[in-house]
Amino acid sequence: MGQNISKMLTPSRAPFYGIISRNVATPLGSVVLLVNFGMKDNYCMEYIKFEVADFESSYHAIVGKLALAKVMAVPHYVYLLLKMPGKTGLLTFRGDLKKSYDCDEEAIEFAATSRMPEPSVEVFVAAQKLTDSEMEIPN
Repeated sequence: MGQNISKMLTPSRAPFYGIISRNVATPLGSVVLLVNFGMKDNYCMEYIKFEVADFESSYHAIVGKLALAKVMAVPHYVYLLLKMPGKTGLLTFRGDLKKSYDCDEEAIEFAATSRMPEPSVEVFVAAQKLTDSEMEIPN
């Protein structure tokens, strides 16, 4: 983002799950930044809390449900659209299908080349050896 936020970080204990190949990633801290959506004639400005992490990802930022609710945004994932109210009307942000595809390709490549933690590998190998009846969950 081009900002030195190291002095602005506050401690955070909210770990990330399911974003990287490891089980959990602990953020470096959190920071609250003023975010401007839109242009000078129609915009929405809000303070948004970001968890700052130090791991490779195909995303620059992941906007959570709380941030979307704060700006009253409605995501349309199939159409790669995000709509929210602005000062003078509706703000519409359109995603780029090519960039989205490239981002997915990068995430797949990262997942394919990343190592699973050793206990996960052992569980995965053991699960492959089980028969269908052994995989059944009892009532």
